Formats: sequence, structure tokens, C-alpha cells
Amino acid sequence: MTGISEEDAVRHRAKMEKRKAVQDAEVAGKTVEKGLLIVHTGAGKGKSTAAFGLALRVLGHGGRVGVVQFIKGAWHSAERDALKTFGDRVEWHSMGEGFTWETQDLARDIAAAGRAWEKARELMADETIGLLILDELNIALRYDYLPVDEVVAALAARRPDLHIVVTGRNAKPALIEAADLVTEMALVKHHFKAGVKAQKGIEF
Repeated sequence: MTGISEEDAVRHRAKMEKRKAVQDAEVAGKTVEKGLLIVHTGAGKGKSTAAFGLALRVLGHGGRVGVVQFIKGAWHSAERDALKTFGDRVEWHSMGEGFTWETQDLARDIAAAGRAWEKARELMADETIGLLILDELNIALRYDYLPVDEVVAALAARRPDLHIVVTGRNAKPALIEAADLVTEMALVKHHFKAGVKAQKGIEF
């Protein structure tokens, strides 16, 4: 845009000054610092991807990150390969054996979810970990592989400085209620519908 008049520029500056004052006052009023329970859910793509973005942020601040995969353990994960470069600052545990339509074995799925939850509890107790990602835990809860009330109670009772991110579609209402931050990824358009296959660097 060109040809901005001096009057328009002054009006814009005054408007932005007022907005900045409101924003600064709102930020100044936020004084609580705590570990957050974050839920990424919804039918749209990007729930786990967003969680791993937070992992990079924590690592960028010098922290440690734990990851427990409840379902996708049978898949190769390029994110895991990338985060390996941070050495022992990342603890990654792929405990799942694939989606239920792949395993076709309910007892096996329940057992795998139980082992993953035990590992999650172990990492929750590790005071050196600042962020714990429970990838696809929502799927395990949706299929009743784990008792929802027990899981939500344990997450709510986490130590005060631990951030936890739970991913997966169809988050249970009890988990949403307990969470500090819930983001629902909405599906607007997906390339699969146009016949585009899963691609390296995008899906895996």
C-alpha cells in the first residue's frame, strides 16, 4: 500500500498505542507460573506435530523432554530421529503396536497401553523432565484401553512444574475439563481425499 497520508499515519499510530497499552496491561496481570496440561485433539492433521514443536521449544531453553507413544510405536518416526541429536536430553519410548485395525487383538492393545501408561508414570516422576508428550493417549482412552478416571487423576496430580501434552482425536470430556489448554484441530481440507499418499517429511 502506498500514498499513506500523514493524517492516516498519525491515526494508525494512536490506535496502535492504545492497543499496546491494553495488551501490556493484560500481560502484566498474568502472574501465575505452573506446569500446564495441554490437549491437542480434533479431526485435523497436526496434533502430534504441534506437540513436537513444543518439544523443540523446551529443548531450546535447555530443558529435558519425555515422549511416550501409545499407538504409533510400530511406525518409524523421523521426529524421533531428529530429536536423537539432543542425546540424553530426550527420552523417547514407542510403546504402541499400531492402530487397533492393524493389530486386531484387543488384549494385546490393552496390554501395550498399560505398559505405555506405566512408562508415562515413571517419566512423570522424573524431576529432570520439563515436558512430557503422551502421543495418542486420547486414542487409548477412547477405546477404553485405560481407565479414564485413573489417568485424569494422575495427570491432575502431576508435580507443579511439569508440562504435559496429550494428543489424539476424540479427547474425553473429563480430560478436557482437567486441562489448562485445549486446542482442537479442525479438518478443513486433506490431500488424502485427492489421492495423495503419505509422504516423507509430511506424514512421517
